[in-house]
Parts: sequence; C-alpha cells; structure tokens
Amino acid sequence: MLNYALLEKYSKDISILFVEDDLSIRTEIKELLEEIFSIVYVCVDGKDGLKKYLDFYKKNGIYFDLVLSDIKMPNMDGIELIKAIYKENSNQIVLVLSAHNESTYLMQLINLGIRQFILKPLDYNNFLDVIFKINKDIYFEKKKEKASDLIKLSDSLFWNKKTQELTDNNKVIKLTKKELILLSLLLKYPEKTNNNEEIISTVWADDFDKNPDITNLKNIISRLRKKVPSLNMENIYSFGYKIHIALD
Repeated sequence: MLNYALLEKYSKDISILFVEDDLSIRTEIKELLEEIFSIVYVCVDGKDGLKKYLDFYKKNGIYFDLVLSDIKMPNMDGIELIKAIYKENSNQIVLVLSAHNESTYLMQLINLGIRQFILKPLDYNNFLDVIFKINKDIYFEKKKEKASDLIKLSDSLFWNKKTQELTDNNKVIKLTKKELILLSLLLKYPEKTNNNEEIISTVWADDFDKNPDITNLKNIISRLRKKVPSLNMENIYSFGYKIHIALD
C-alpha cells in the first residue's frame, strides 16, 4: 500500500514539466500532479515544452527534476523533445506517457535511454507507484548532493560551497564582501594554509587604488573571529592562515 505521507515528503521540493497535447488528459493529469508536486509547469506540445524547459533553467539556474511527456504531439513530438532535452541535459529524468497503439515509438525511446513508461488511459495506482519510486530516488540524490556541498566547521557551524553561505544553527551569518572572499579562499581547500600575500592579493583584488598590508588582513580576521567565535581559524606565524574543520 502506498505511503502517502512519504510521497508528500519526497515530492515537496521536486519540480516537474508536463507535456501533453490532449486537453482532457492534460487537465486530468495536471490536477493530479498539482496535488503531488510543489512546482508544476504544463505545456501543450513539444515546442512549448522545450521553450519552458530552457526558460526554467535560464531563470533558476537548475533544470526540472522530472519531465513527463506524451509521445504523439503537433509541432514537436515527444521523441524530438526528449532528444533536444538530452542534448541540453543528458542527466534529465524523463517519464513517458504512452498509448497501447504507440508501440512503434517505444524502441526509439528505449534507444534514447528511456526506461519508465506510463500507459494511457491512466491507471492511478500504477501512476502513483511509479511517481513514488522516482521521487524517492530524486529526494535522496538531492539530499546526498546537499550534504556534499557542506563543510562542517563545528557542531552547528557549516560552510556551503555551492551557495557560499556560512550558517550557524541553520541561520545564515551576514558577511561583508571581503569576509566572504576570505572564507571562500580559505575553505576552497580546508586545512590548507594560505600565505598572507595570496590572501591579501585575493581579498583586495578589486581595490586597485589601495595598498593593503598585513594590518588590513588582521583587522578582517579579528572582526570575523568576533562575529563567529566558533570558527577555528589558525594563524601560522609569519606565514598565513588556515581554517580547521570539525571531525565527525
């Protein structure tokens, strides 16, 4: 029996692009998808689908987590749409809606790498089972990726390499531009000692009219230590600085 609480958990932050030309089917499945997913984009054919797919990436910097597409459509069919999407993003997860009489297309889809099909007319139980399994895989993959982006600096202090944010107890710490550049440099390779000259040239790279020295660097370090007492930053005497990470 399907666990609806887990389905809701797995689907909470997953985005889906749904492409279907038949109005009645599109309306039926759209309503179902909107009960499951938080982000649902609906398209009327492959051409519309490709445009929304590319526009979504331009706006958000990420692709849809899942694409659900019909095969036979005007303007651009599902085969051509999937080829175009794979050309843009070869890792895209695609789920195909297929009628029993569309078997001639299935080999092309299998050759493209499609392994998941949902038959029309829709069987709700089968549909939800397939969506549950896919969303579960996406959920845990995202969780793994998110964990790999984090550097643990203390029990509550984390640096996110992807977003370039420092958080303490899940609260983002506001940093100045130079503090941010400094942390980004020192945490690019945790535990590595960066020499003073390298740090100064990086932090003050945009200040062409200034001649910063070690005193300027020490001032930033001092302010950062007061702002984030749990940050384990070590001064290697007469050489540079490094940040220690927490041991699990």
